Amino acid sequence: MPRRSYHCNLSLLVILIFILSIKTCAFASTVNNLTIKIALDADWKHHQASANSIEMGIRTAFDEIDNIVQNYSIEFVPMDHRGNVTRSKLNMKKAFADPDTLLVMAGMHSPPLIKNRTLINEQKMLTLVPWAAGGPITRYPSENNWVFRLSIDDTRAGLKIAEYAINERACKTPHLLLEQTPWGESNRKTMTHAVKKLLNKEPSLTWYNWSVSEASLRIKLRSIIEDKTDCILFVGNANDGKTLMHAMLSMENKTILPILSHWGITGGEFHNVVDASMREKLDLTFIQTCFSFVSSKETPFSQSVFKRAQKLFPELRVEKDLQAPVGFIHAYDLGKILIQALQEFSLVEDMDINREKLKLALENLESPVQGLVKNYSKPFSVFTEENDTAHEALDISNFCMARYGEENEIIVMK
Repeated sequence: MPRRSYHCNLSLLVILIFILSIKTCAFASTVNNLTIKIALDADWKHHQASANSIEMGIRTAFDEIDNIVQNYSIEFVPMDHRGNVTRSKLNMKKAFADPDTLLVMAGMHSPPLIKNRTLINEQKMLTLVPWAAGGPITRYPSENNWVFRLSIDDTRAGLKIAEYAINERACKTPHLLLEQTPWGESNRKTMTHAVKKLLNKEPSLTWYNWSVSEASLRIKLRSIIEDKTDCILFVGNANDGKTLMHAMLSMENKTILPILSHWGITGGEFHNVVDASMREKLDLTFIQTCFSFVSSKETPFSQSVFKRAQKLFPELRVEKDLQAPVGFIHAYDLGKILIQALQEFSLVEDMDINREKLKLALENLESPVQGLVKNYSKPFSVFTEENDTAHEALDISNFCMARYGEENEIIVMK
């Protein structure tokens, strides 16, 4: 063979091998380019602090494994329901119409989850809840229960708030001031039961609607004060909480009643509007879970989690910069449990099958998981009506009361 022909053939062979290698790499890249989507359905418009905090927490947990599970890359998809039940329903449908969606992580509002509970469970829309506390959320009366929560549970939160009010603050005539939503109704039942148990009498009750005016709340407060109330058990969000505090401070007789609040007030800009100078004139405490980056004892584990969060989110210069911190703390812990569950079965390309397997893995978790609130050993189990806390990762021993510090930091007390 002539030398020139040999060189030409060799060159063609090299080019052919190069082209084939590119195609092979492209094919391999396509095969391995598998994605799992986790939708974050929260209120990004009215309570952005809570939504941001939840996203930060879940992202920090998955950053520990470089956002890859079994060659699947994890993608987070924020969806804004703006506190609207119908919009949340549409978001859920849109999320699960995407064949890459594994699950939805919910936000701080309970009504979207309570109102859409039947749809979620009938359509097997796997949902993880790091904040919303309404009691019915995880209590769909069937083993076909697709909602798991790592947060406060209102079937027990009301007892904690009432116990603190009566046993620690010596309240004799507590008054319930509740938003008129399924979340408010959930708390009415548990708080009323708790007060009757502790004081042998039923508490007085006042309802209010979302976006209530300050003038309307002043009228309600006058009536509450005239009723010889010595403390208020409040259930509401940050916006209505701000209105209540302004109304309390503007009362003509300057009667400042102790307010024992649910944690809805911590999900927005409450701490900036009701600042430290205003809070000095108020008597405000609220429920939280029993871990705080600010006031809990530092451990090497909690330090490492916050340092990782700082790298991901440069706006977190120090611990007190983390707003709506329970969103981060619960979403991080839930993320760690989710990661462990995903490692206990083999993922396939059919997301319906993955959701079925993941539900079983969450209900039968084999390995313990270290979290910020606690170490989790079998946090979930199969739901039955006799075992109605099966999809609750926390219990009342993990609930504490808290207050705001001078720099808007949340300080856990008891």
